[in-house]
Amino acid sequence: MAIHAEGLVAIVIFYLLILFVGIWAAWKNKNAGAEGADRSESIMVGGRDIGLFVGGFTMTATWVGGGYINGTAENVYLPGYGLAWAQAPFGYALSLVVGGLFFAKPMRSRGYVTMLDPFQQIYGKRMGGLLFIPALMGEIFWSAAILSALGATLSVIVDININISVVVSALIAIFYTLVGGLYSVAYTDVVQLFCIFLGLWVSVPFALSNPAVSDIGVTAKKYIYQEAWLGEIKSGDVVQWMDNFCLLMLGGIPWQVYFQRVLSASSATYAQVLSFLAAFGCLVMAVPSVLIGAVGASTDWNQTTYGSVPPMMKDESDMILPIVLQHLCPPYISFFGLGAVSAAVMSSADSSILSASSMFARNIYQLAFRQSASDREIIWVMRITIFVFGAAATAMALLTGTVYGLWYLSSDLVYVIIFPQLLSVLFVKGTNTYGSVAGYFFGMLLRIGGGEPYLYLPPFIYYPGWRRESRVHHLTKKVEYFINQRFPFKTVSMLASFLGNVMVSHLAKYLFESGKLSPKYDFLDAVLSKHSKEIMDKATLVGNDNITLSELAPVKPRLSTTLAATFTNKEALSDEESSPDSSNENE
Repeated sequence: MAIHAEGLVAIVIFYLLILFVGIWAAWKNKNAGAEGADRSESIMVGGRDIGLFVGGFTMTATWVGGGYINGTAENVYLPGYGLAWAQAPFGYALSLVVGGLFFAKPMRSRGYVTMLDPFQQIYGKRMGGLLFIPALMGEIFWSAAILSALGATLSVIVDININISVVVSALIAIFYTLVGGLYSVAYTDVVQLFCIFLGLWVSVPFALSNPAVSDIGVTAKKYIYQEAWLGEIKSGDVVQWMDNFCLLMLGGIPWQVYFQRVLSASSATYAQVLSFLAAFGCLVMAVPSVLIGAVGASTDWNQTTYGSVPPMMKDESDMILPIVLQHLCPPYISFFGLGAVSAAVMSSADSSILSASSMFARNIYQLAFRQSASDREIIWVMRITIFVFGAAATAMALLTGTVYGLWYLSSDLVYVIIFPQLLSVLFVKGTNTYGSVAGYFFGMLLRIGGGEPYLYLPPFIYYPGWRRESRVHHLTKKVEYFINQRFPFKTVSMLASFLGNVMVSHLAKYLFESGKLSPKYDFLDAVLSKHSKEIMDKATLVGNDNITLSELAPVKPRLSTTLAATFTNKEALSDEESSPDSSNENE
């Protein structure tokens, strides 16, 4: 087994840098939190004093991880797809814009701690538990995509088996997540994003000027070594393309990793600005990935140290980015580029694992089962679930095909089930638990009914325009047949879930309030006994249906003892209406 010494040294250097920053940030957070809020809440939302500088970096780095840069380069490189089908950069950038315009302010101004809080407040703890399932699966699929990308990068740099590298990468991510909470993640994100920016942009000019690479302006539209990398959207695929784009744009909003940053912002206005900054950052960071994918499609691999067989023929398309960096760049550039990228792709894995454990510890363990749980107990539950969820993500990374496939899959369940529920609970008056349950299962049935080729799940609902297609398995080399649903059934499932929630909620309300159904049949206590009357905990104490900021527990910012204070200007971009902190200080 050949070990690439330069790449190994680069990995060690950058990993040590990231771990040092993570440990330092955890130490700073520990000292700062001594007189502040509960330690468990500080781990989840970082004391709600994350400023624009650190906040902008950490929200950008949440999306710009291994799946983002490797998946974008992979899709541009793949023949038959190309840039036209690399939807993630614009899809997720727009999701951040939409999230900032409509969702960030109501979520932050109401003082929630996790994304599931409004569901449990309005629909009750049992419905919150149901909604935790797709949220958890989404985070695990996303983490699996990150681990798969990180494993692919390591397998290129160190030349070890990709399964081994995925397992090693998972262990690193799990350990790194245990170092500290959101502060640790946020500050390391600054370093990671800086590394990935330099690592990619420094490498691109050298890759473009390599003698084995043809002019990417020519290969963009002309067949040289493979199909043009710009790609095209055929008339028969337009509807499917739009379905996938809506999935990325709207399905990218209801994620705990996103709302964890929103809820950690020092004010609702800050939360909105962070979303817009991250949208711009996502687009900027996608450019080098697109160029590297184009370089891969424009290379005569026979002239490189990689060999005469192109990566797509070896089923290594998902590793095109590290392959280009290693074989088309000088050793000293490859040294920095590969090391920086391998360290930076962890920037989303730690966030996803932390988000999943935060939702379980707070919304399932504490609010649903152990309301009297101590702060120390909640922290230990988070630590245990970090290991469990990390192991589940590792299994998914080993069993599922491409990075981009994992990417779409992770957004599917969130888009179809959680997005319409979030829309209802924030913007539609009168929805209740009966409607939520109905919408949940309507969306689930229609989505699962369409099948999922990446999970080898056959469909039992054949939507209009379906067709049977074949593919060759990348490991067994056997021909597999699957059903390609060309109908936009994902968006239809989402709309059915939303309409089912609204219609069944109003129907249940009418039946019970008109007396057509006896109160004894209100077994979910959703109409005649409001769940919003429940006391969730001191962070989201609500006394009536109309939430007012004076009823929320004040959040005490911990400024002077943390570096975050340097980037926090409480007077600039102030939001008196939505910042309970400032209103409390004025009193």
